[in-house]
Amino acid sequence: MKIAKATQKPGQTKEQTKLISQGIEKGIALYKKQQKEKARQADKAKKKVQRAKQTQQADVEESAETRDISSSKSTNSALVPWVLLVVSWVGFVVYLTQFH
Repeated sequence: MKIAKATQKPGQTKEQTKLISQGIEKGIALYKKQQKEKARQADKAKKKVQRAKQTQQADVEESAETRDISSSKSTNSALVPWVLLVVSWVGFVVYLTQFH
């Protein structure tokens, strides 16, 4: 009401001033509502970014664990052909000595 009275024109009626005051109140209420919505949206976006970072860190840690496991598997899998080669030669020698 103070703002409406401060901007009151000469010859303006009290009803007109009251309507202007109501319009200002509605405008302020709408502005506050919009600011709350903007803050809410900013908070949602911030949380989304944080979740994305956490997910990315979890993926990086998981891939590091997978790499560690696969490197140990690759070491084991590198031994498999040599073990099979030795077993086959031993089997071949046993075959030759028993049947000839």
